[in-house]
Amino acid sequence: MNEKDILDSLGYVMASTYRLKVLQYIGKGVRIPSDIANEVGVRTNHISNVLADLKRNNLVICLNEDAHKGRLYKNTELALDILKYLEETDN
Repeated sequence: MNEKDILDSLGYVMASTYRLKVLQYIGKGVRIPSDIANEVGVRTNHISNVLADLKRNNLVICLNEDAHKGRLYKNTELALDILKYLEETDN
């Protein structure tokens, strides 16, 4: 991913602490919305909205779209690149 793509999405992610916290919690793993909600400290229905928003912006993908419960989410390469960029520039 080039730096322009990362920076274009970085502002969007940083405009919401929830978006950033969700991406950080998912990291390189796979998470379900209820676990994310518990970690971030908000209701599951709000996390579902955040995840849908992140998905529309190509930052997360749902691995089992047809599931009504236990949906699995993981970060896209773009999201991982954003997290890496933040980690590198945080020092």
